[in-house]
Amino acid sequence: MRLRERDAPRAVSVNLALPRPANPVAAVVQFVSKTLVIAELEARKLRHDPTDLITRAVQPALWLLVFGEVFTQTRAIPTGGLPYLDFMAPGILAQSVLFIAIFYGIAIIWERDLGIVHKLLASPTPRTALVLGKALSASVRGVSQMVIIYALAFLLGVQIDWNPLALVGAFATVILGAAFFSTLSLIIAALVKTRERFLGIGQVLTMPLFFASNAIYPVAIMPAWLQVIAHVNPLTYEVDALRTLMLNGGVSAFGLALDFGILLAATALLVIIGGQLYPRVAT
Repeated sequence: MRLRERDAPRAVSVNLALPRPANPVAAVVQFVSKTLVIAELEARKLRHDPTDLITRAVQPALWLLVFGEVFTQTRAIPTGGLPYLDFMAPGILAQSVLFIAIFYGIAIIWERDLGIVHKLLASPTPRTALVLGKALSASVRGVSQMVIIYALAFLLGVQIDWNPLALVGAFATVILGAAFFSTLSLIIAALVKTRERFLGIGQVLTMPLFFASNAIYPVAIMPAWLQVIAHVNPLTYEVDALRTLMLNGGVSAFGLALDFGILLAATALLVIIGGQLYPRVAT
């Protein structure tokens, strides 16, 4: 009896030191489950202030109603045979997603001040799952803008492609674009750590990203130095995919495979970086 009691702690220590190898499939399922839980928790915030989605639709609506209608009449920008309003509508959708996502990181700073970040970091949830979950919740806001802009574009006579596959593709593009820029926003928040600095950097980034893309004019008419910037700007590929999938007669300048490949690779890279930097928000 004494021998058994003496050996029991040793057996326990061996079991703890040599855990069973984790099932890779179960690990992936668990990671996805935790990511979706974080995304669902973040998306609940929309219930408390749904008017935020409507007010954020005012600016893109003005771009379409004023800027789009005026330049449609002037016909000063080559659009490859598309009416300028049709050419511009996908770019304004991408702009709307960008403006929502790029300021998403300020919520992380608020959560730090309220002590929520410390609670999340104390949980067993992987840091990359936290970052990816928050990125997906930002995508929910982007999809709401997609619905609004699709409806407005339809009322303005834009020739929208209503093919289900095209709609699914546009939906996926919006999710990827929102995930990329919201993760970039989270990384900025982790580095600067204060609301004032974050807002300043966010305002500096938004308009250069927008104007250094093909959102409102083709890359081909840009000066050479701006074309170089446009080709490394992920927003360019988001707009190109949306223009192909959203419009009847839309043609991709780069190919959908390249558009989605760059958005996926860039988002995955930022999620990994964000997972490493996320704990710095709390310090």
